[in-house]
Amino acid sequence: MSNERPWLAHYPAGVPEQIDVNQYASVPAVLDEAFERFRDNPAFANFGRKLSYGQVDEMSRQFAGYLTGVLKLNKGDRIALMMPNLLQYPIALFGALRAGLIVVNTNPLYTARELKHQLEDAGAKAIVVLDNFASTLQQVLAETPVQHVITTGIGDLLGAKGILVNFAVKHVKKMVPAFDLPQAVTFRDALQAGAAHPMPSVTLSHDDIAFLQYTGGTTGVAKGAMLTHGNMVANMLQAGAWIGKNTTVGKEVIITALPLYHIFSLTANGLVFTRLGGLNWLITNPRDMPGFVKELKQSGFTALTGVNTLFNGLLNTPGFAELDFSRLHLSLGGGMAVQRAVAERWKKVTGCTLAEAYGLTETSPAVCINPLDLTQYNGSIGLPLPSTVVAIWSEEGKPLPTGEVGELMVYGPQVMKGYWQRPDETAKVLGADEWLHTGDIARMDENGYFYIVDRKKDMILVSGFNVYPNEVEDAVMEHPGVLEVAAVGMTDEHSGEVVKLFVVRKDPNLTEADLREFCRDKLTGYKRPKLIEFRDELPKSNVGKILRRELRDETK
Repeated sequence: MSNERPWLAHYPAGVPEQIDVNQYASVPAVLDEAFERFRDNPAFANFGRKLSYGQVDEMSRQFAGYLTGVLKLNKGDRIALMMPNLLQYPIALFGALRAGLIVVNTNPLYTARELKHQLEDAGAKAIVVLDNFASTLQQVLAETPVQHVITTGIGDLLGAKGILVNFAVKHVKKMVPAFDLPQAVTFRDALQAGAAHPMPSVTLSHDDIAFLQYTGGTTGVAKGAMLTHGNMVANMLQAGAWIGKNTTVGKEVIITALPLYHIFSLTANGLVFTRLGGLNWLITNPRDMPGFVKELKQSGFTALTGVNTLFNGLLNTPGFAELDFSRLHLSLGGGMAVQRAVAERWKKVTGCTLAEAYGLTETSPAVCINPLDLTQYNGSIGLPLPSTVVAIWSEEGKPLPTGEVGELMVYGPQVMKGYWQRPDETAKVLGADEWLHTGDIARMDENGYFYIVDRKKDMILVSGFNVYPNEVEDAVMEHPGVLEVAAVGMTDEHSGEVVKLFVVRKDPNLTEADLREFCRDKLTGYKRPKLIEFRDELPKSNVGKILRRELRDETK
């Protein structure tokens, strides 16, 4: 392992070179401390209801009591959580972890086929599912190992108002397809039954698995990254050391719009900010941008995490620019590349720099982050976190000098144990030396800042020249008539591949000729798009990441 770590000289004041992962034995140890310390502070807010740290402590104890005392689940059993951001989510999440169970975060938008694969692969014994998605579960339940089903309605923890919410969701908005799961228990009944059982006393260590976090669905069959309690504690402390210098303990209001079942939101919002005593303001449907802006108006937000498309969407929603940004001091972008045009506009509108961070499901997730006192967007993913070593390697597995482009490699306590029951897949990315192959192409400058050039798999090869979609998309996004763009490689008999653009217009009068003219000044010949297609929308993942692969596949 190289001892050269130029980034340490550029760490923000007060950020340590190393964290002590032995500070906490497990995630529940962190939670216990937060529940004790911030008992009366608000912890989670959703649809106008707030739960204090004390209430979350009590309800998650009840849920843990139900899982072990009633369902007789044991340490290491897997439980799937299939919900958007609702108050039930942290209760179920924290309760399951406190019971020593392994949490399998499940995207509620999964098809029956995808759901069956994940439940089967994980060997899940129980599932908590929102009523809206229960019909999907019903289709495959008999073919999975799931023995216990807990259902919940959107309004279940909203008090008296919740009855009206559940009625409207089901009968007025017709958002709950009919389902028949006779063995299911409601979430409220589970809490009530669990209250009669004490929270189990479970001994957890760093080696115990906390999450099976599924990833790689865009590159084939999804695999479960085994994230241990040690991994999660390490990343909480690493990100906390960085973010903590920029926060007021017990006073932050973090907007949680990315789903908590996504690793970025789970760790950064659900865990790091809980440890800091913050209020997580849960956004259940961030795709409803006007509704999202209304929520922001009421929240008094101080921090916001998201992906590029979320920030771009807000900037293009009427009323957003008029919000009060006086308390906002942390805007953190991850999950996909932050585009310069979006970051610059964000700074102009909110007065807060959009800091880019970088991570992977396999690294729990944070690897690099920009200093939070940056005055402007710098195009970098930032500096490696404490106790993290990042290097750029050649195809032959040799470290490359500063400035050279190669594969980004990660070594640190946040790197996963491996893929669940997939030693073959694990061996492809994790060597005996514990360095993780990220599959991302990057470079490091002399100050230790890292720059993602692109995903290995997305690179376009034009007449032997490497073209990185990020660079093309960044250039095209500077055109004021463009709302969203994706660049992919298309097969071409002359040059092997050519660049094809898929564009969503902001200006309905934007033409192909306009874009070609614009690209002529911005990009060298072989990087310029040969094909341009206008679309009403682009395919996106559950967190809003544009899926280039889908565009490539459908136009082959």
